[in-house]
Amino acid sequence: MGIDWQRYDPGGFYDELMAAPGQPRPAARTLANYLASLGDAEIQERRLAAEHAILEMGISFTVYTEGGNIDRAWPFDIIPRIIPLEEWTRVERGLRQRLTALNRFIDDLYNERRIVRDGVVPEAVLAHSRNFREQCRGMRPVHGVWAHICGSDLVRDADGCFYVLEDNLRVPSGVSYMLENRQVTKRVFPELFEHHSIRPVDEYPAQLFDMLASLSPRPMDYPQVVVLTPGIYNSAYFEHAYLAQRMGAELVEGADLRVAEDDCVYMRTIEGPARVDVIYRRIDDLYLDPEVFQPDSLLGVPGLMRAWRAGNVALVNAPGAGVADDKVIYAFVPDMIRYYLDEAPILPNVPTYLCMDPRQREHVLAHLDQLVVKPANESGGYGMLVGPHATPEQRQAFADLIRRDPRNYIAQPTLQLSTAPTLCDGAVEPRHLDLRPFVLQGVRSDVTAGGLTRVALRRGSLVVNSSQGGGSKDTWIVDTDPGD
Repeated sequence: MGIDWQRYDPGGFYDELMAAPGQPRPAARTLANYLASLGDAEIQERRLAAEHAILEMGISFTVYTEGGNIDRAWPFDIIPRIIPLEEWTRVERGLRQRLTALNRFIDDLYNERRIVRDGVVPEAVLAHSRNFREQCRGMRPVHGVWAHICGSDLVRDADGCFYVLEDNLRVPSGVSYMLENRQVTKRVFPELFEHHSIRPVDEYPAQLFDMLASLSPRPMDYPQVVVLTPGIYNSAYFEHAYLAQRMGAELVEGADLRVAEDDCVYMRTIEGPARVDVIYRRIDDLYLDPEVFQPDSLLGVPGLMRAWRAGNVALVNAPGAGVADDKVIYAFVPDMIRYYLDEAPILPNVPTYLCMDPRQREHVLAHLDQLVVKPANESGGYGMLVGPHATPEQRQAFADLIRRDPRNYIAQPTLQLSTAPTLCDGAVEPRHLDLRPFVLQGVRSDVTAGGLTRVALRRGSLVVNSSQGGGSKDTWIVDTDPGD
C-alpha cells in the first residue's frame, strides 16, 4: 500500500516535509510523490539496503557503558530532510556571521579584553569559566582564528524559524556521519538524485584540508597535516579515521609525536622523524600537553603548547577556543555580533535564562515544570532536565543543583521542535529533529550545504543524541528554481 500522506499528521508542530496531511511543502513535492508510489515491500527493501550499506561501509559509533564500550551500527532513517535553498542561504549567512563574531570574542578575551572592559560580557561570567585557559593569554593564532571548525546546533520552532541552540567549538564531531548519510542515500535512492537539484556535501574533506594547510607555519605546497586521536576506544574514532583517510592525512596518537629541542613537532615514520605542520586535534585541551595541563595525560604530547606558542605548529581548534563553548557565554553571542560586527544577528538564539542572575534564577526555580535546564559545559544531552517530562523529585533535585552552583546552569523554554516523516516499525510517523551544520574558518569561511540532521526516534522524545536512542537522516538543500 505504501505511504499515505493523507494519514500523516504532525499535529501542531512544524513539519519539514509536509505542510498539512496530504500537502507536501513545495521543495518536498517530488520526494513525497515518489515515496507514495512505492509499495510497503519496496520501502522495506530500501530500508534493509540502507542497513546493509551501513554495515558494509563500517559506519559505527561507540557507546560507553559500565561494562565497557559497545560499537553500534549508525542508526539511519531513509527519508531525507529537505530545506529549500532560498531559506538555507539566510542560514548560511547567519552561521558565517556568528563564527566570525565568536572568533573575535575569543581573540579579544585572550588579549585586550575590550568586551569585558566595555561591560558587554560581565567579568563574573568569565571568572568561573571552566574552559578559559590562562596558558593561552597573549596568543595570536594565524588569521586571528581560534575556532576553525564549528558545529552549531540549530532547531526550528513551531513558527518555522531556525534558532541556534548551542555552538560546539572545542572538538565538534558528526561531520563524517553527514558525509556517509549522503553516500547511503545515493545507494538506496539513486534515481532521486536525477530529479532533484541537491547541493553536494562531498567537497568538505577537501575544504577541511585546504583550511588546515593554510595554517601551516612553513610555506610549502603540501604541508604535513595529521589528525590526533585519543585512540580506538574513543566514541568518535570512526570519524577521526574517516577524515584522515579522506584528506590523505596521517592518523596519529600522542605517542607517535614528540617535541624536539627546537620546539618543533615531529612524527615517527619508518624513514625517521618527519616534521608536523598542522595538528587537527580530536582530544580535549586538558589532555593535550602533560607539561601544561593534566600531568598524567597519556593522550597528548609533552611540549606541544611550547611548540604552538612558538609558532612552529598549528593546532585546530586552538587551545582555549572552548571558552566560547560555554552555554552561559552562548547567551551573549547576539551582543557579541552587535559589538564586534556592528550588525544585527541574522540567526536568533533560543531565549535563555542565566541562573547566576538572582532574578532570572528565581524565575527558573518557579517554572521548572515548563523549562529545559542545562549545565553550562556538558554535551551529548547529558545532565539536563526536560521540565515538562520530569518527575517532581527530579525537578527538586535540579532545584538543589541550581542553588548549589547557579553559574553552571541555564534554562530555556521547551521548544516545539520541528518534525519530519520517519520510518518507525514499518509505519511513517513524525519525529522531532535538530540540525548541526559545520562551518570552517581560516583565510576564508565555508559552510556545509545542510549538515547532520539528528532525529529523536522515540515517540514524543526531544533527545536526538545517538548515544541516547537518536538516529539520523540525510539533509538535502534543494534548489527549487535551478534555472535561475
